[in-house]
Amino acid sequence: MPRVSAMFFTLTVICLLVGMGWGMHMAQTNDFAMAPAHAHLNLLGGVLPAIFGTFYALTRETHSPSLAWVNFLLNLVAVAITIPMLAVLLSTGNDPKYGPIVSVGSGIMALSVVVFAISVLRELFRRRA
Repeated sequence: MPRVSAMFFTLTVICLLVGMGWGMHMAQTNDFAMAPAHAHLNLLGGVLPAIFGTFYALTRETHSPSLAWVNFLLNLVAVAITIPMLAVLLSTGNDPKYGPIVSVGSGIMALSVVVFAISVLRELFRRRA
């Protein structure tokens, strides 16, 4: 397995464990105010990196390592910005000063998906033997 795939799966495991713990805490306290941030953590930090990591593992011989690492770094930075700032936004009653920061993280995540799309298209249109 390429190291970049292992890093994507490491991010997945960390985010899913944190997300599951967060969900259990919300259930125990019956306070679901952070549910949107919890769901975004599981999706952006858990599911997407698993998909990305699987793709790069399956295309280990043909993918662009530099694109894969850019994809990983953008995903990591996006999760690190978006999830905490979304939690702050929710905990402050949607204070408008935090919305733009969440948007920056979301934009970085969109760039991550664009890089992934380029990787997928490169695979789709590559010459095959």
